[in-house]
Amino acid sequence: MLTFLVGISAAVAAHSLLQLLISASRLLRNSPVIPSRNHAWLIFAGDQVFAYAMISAGSAASGVTNLNRTGIRHTALPNFCKYLHSFCDHVAISIAFTFFSCILLAMSAVQDVIWLSNN
Repeated sequence: MLTFLVGISAAVAAHSLLQLLISASRLLRNSPVIPSRNHAWLIFAGDQVFAYAMISAGSAASGVTNLNRTGIRHTALPNFCKYLHSFCDHVAISIAFTFFSCILLAMSAVQDVIWLSNN
């Protein structure tokens, strides 16, 4: 599940970087950042898809991390975080940033909706 989180995070980072580069180049050319309604709908759809993917990845990773913290009581699997405390803390911070990025993607989607409703 952590590989799923890393993969989705990389895809979201690439999407965000691409949007940043496109927006910056349009600002430098003094052209509108969102040139058409179709482009706004495309950005909105991308933000929605990536926000839901991040929520999915964060939820899956938090479930696995919780099992690693508590151990699985009905099997012989131990509490991994007792021995790998630093690793588990880093994973928890990563999951927190995952949910924070979901909030940022949702805010971006709301901005897209506002732009679409005004134009």
